[in-house]
Amino acid sequence: MQQGSTSPVPALALADDPLFSTHHAVGTQHPERPERLEAARAALARADLALTRLELDPHDATDEQLLRVHEQDYLEKVGRLAGKQGWFDADTYYCATSAAAARRAAGAAAALVEALLEGRASFGLGLLRPPGHHARPGAAMGFCLLNNVAVAAAHAKARGVDRVLVLDWDVHHGNGTQEMFYGDPSVLYVSLHESPFYPGTGAGDELGRGDGRGFTVNLPLAAGGDDAVYSAAFERIVAPIAEQYRPELVLVSAGFDAHVRDPLAGMCVTESGYAVMLEQVLAVLPGRGAGRVALLLEGGYDLEALGSSLLASLRVLDGHDREEQGLPEPSRALDADNDAALERAERTLSAYWKL
Repeated sequence: MQQGSTSPVPALALADDPLFSTHHAVGTQHPERPERLEAARAALARADLALTRLELDPHDATDEQLLRVHEQDYLEKVGRLAGKQGWFDADTYYCATSAAAARRAAGAAAALVEALLEGRASFGLGLLRPPGHHARPGAAMGFCLLNNVAVAAAHAKARGVDRVLVLDWDVHHGNGTQEMFYGDPSVLYVSLHESPFYPGTGAGDELGRGDGRGFTVNLPLAAGGDDAVYSAAFERIVAPIAEQYRPELVLVSAGFDAHVRDPLAGMCVTESGYAVMLEQVLAVLPGRGAGRVALLLEGGYDLEALGSSLLASLRVLDGHDREEQGLPEPSRALDADNDAALERAERTLSAYWKL
């Protein structure tokens, strides 16, 4: 792994850009809207972190960076959209600046990787729009144009990182990210998502192919899953697998749409649940994850829930446990459907990991 020779600076690397706010649906209301970014920025502003802020100056992703995960024909198609407006599909819009914003967001994700690998920051945060985890190698999908987290993971690999964990706790399965690394053991993709639900992928038996078999970990959960379910999933499955994999870098597809307030999904996670998930990941990483963890914004469509959940996550990175934040301990009582879902996952994944 190519990294700085000293301990990472106690700082939060921030990747943000005014372009991200210009991406908007023209002439209609859409849940993936610029106000989401305003809510995330406001949460960061009130976080009062001890970590200093390293504000990056992200540049557009290069063709080389994008072509590691996307197809040439698709990139050319996106490039031709500059100055135009319309729809890729019924869910996914573009406006005059969307192509530029998407390329800048992917470049910002790569810049976060650079900051962590060079030891310029302890943690990273990408306030990125458009989001990315549904974007496939050759197609936009699910509000997503370019796959930011996949570009970041592939960039880390190009920089010499041997083991990248992409942890996706967005309520929707990140089908694009999975597709891009399905046969690649150097990227462990772990997704917790509501099922059955959009986009219809992410079954428990989707495990990877060839040398990558076992390095795709899907935890499809039933609607109504709450903090207890997500905490148990991390305690029983995610954290043990992460500890065995020993990732050199962790990239979180940080969607906050599993929150109980979110209008587009049916899960019941609270701010405490997001804090628990992040705490359990940090606990199994050397040095509590310093220099190894970045959060990249994905979904989350209730503005209050998005802001408060991001705030709780940032305070975990800053070293504040749930008690300090006034967040309750999750119940340990699981609903029957999700207890059974976790048991099925344990049986399936025990062929590849010690659980």
